[in-house]
This record gives sequence, structure tokens and C-alpha cells, in this order.
Amino acid sequence: METSQERFHGWFAKGVIGQEDTVLLKPTTFMNRSGQAVLAAGRFYKLELDDVLVITDDLALPLGKIRLRSKGGAGGHNGLKDIIARLGSDEFDRLRLGIDSPLGDQVGFVLSAFTESDEVVITQSCASAADAVECWIAGGIADAMNRFNA
Repeated sequence: METSQERFHGWFAKGVIGQEDTVLLKPTTFMNRSGQAVLAAGRFYKLELDDVLVITDDLALPLGKIRLRSKGGAGGHNGLKDIIARLGSDEFDRLRLGIDSPLGDQVGFVLSAFTESDEVVITQSCASAADAVECWIAGGIADAMNRFNA
């Protein structure tokens, strides 16, 4: 991957994964405006919705669990809501990383740092997620779901 740079309202890197030209983008907007970055990069590269994989945290999944999904709603996630609104469709794939759901203040929980023990789980989850992304790039969403949604 090329060195990250600020572009498309986010941190941007471009390179090859497997045999595929790949663009990685981490929005630097507020989370509930993530669609601004996705739309800008998608328009520039003339991406089809099938070419987009959105990676997001998910309070509904246990800590460290990853889940791939083909298309669908926002599930209460404000970042996904904005992406869906700006793209005008929910017909894109997503990879969700579980962060667990606390009782009480969810906003404070999402914005707080992980504990040391949770950090170990998250590190392993991120490694699995990276493998899932490579699988998605090489074989598509069905292949990645079959392999990683066990």
C-alpha cells in the first residue's frame, strides 16, 4: 500500500491486495457523516456498489466477533445511516466488528478506550477482519461469509 494521505475527507491509501487494485479509506469526518467520504471516493474511482466494503464497529455483536453481511439496513448505526443516505442505497457489503454492548451510556462506551484485556481480543479480531477483507477481495462476499461467519 502507498503511504496514507488525507483525501476524500479521510485517510486514504491505494495499492494492490492479491491481484486487485484496492483503495482503503478511513473517514476523518464525524462518524455520522461517514457517507461524505465514501461518496467522494466512490465518485472519483467510479465504483459500483459491489466494489464497496464498509467496515464498522457493532454494539450488537460480542466483543471480538466479526460478521460479514451482504447489503441491508443500518441497524441503528449512524455512520451506516449516512452512507446509505448519501449513496442512495443499502446495496453494499459490510464487515462488522463486535465491541459488545454496555448497560447505560452507549455513546460514552463507544468513545472510551478499550481495557487491556479487551485490547487483546480486539487485536485478534482486527487480524481476522484483515483476513476476511482479503478473502472478500479475492472471492466476493459469499465466499467471505462462508469462511468467516462461522
